[in-house]
Amino acid sequence: MQNFLKEGKIITLTAPYNVNSGGGMLVGSIFAVATTTALSGATVEGLVEGVVTLAKNSAEAWTVGELIYWDDTNKVVTATSTSHKLIGVATDVAANPSSTGNVRLNGAFIS
Repeated sequence: MQNFLKEGKIITLTAPYNVNSGGGMLVGSIFAVATTTALSGATVEGLVEGVVTLAKNSAEAWTVGELIYWDDTNKVVTATSTSHKLIGVATDVAANPSSTGNVRLNGAFIS
């Protein structure tokens, strides 16, 4: 196929703020996990599909399959939908308290 570019699991983005390798970032309608550390405005490769461990709201308990959202203010994932962007689903139980949770990324947020 002549118009195929790449699989698209990792794409090149412009960091919207300083981001560490493994940290989440919201670029327009795209949520990605940075593959390297980047300063705001720098080019960075971002993972948009797959299962990743991310920093979460530690005061939440998650169940498998629960919808997970990105809190761009606090730079953590959360099960709270209010004013946050849907990024995927929990793939494992996460306790309250716990600082991380496993998330299957959707590729881009829906709402």
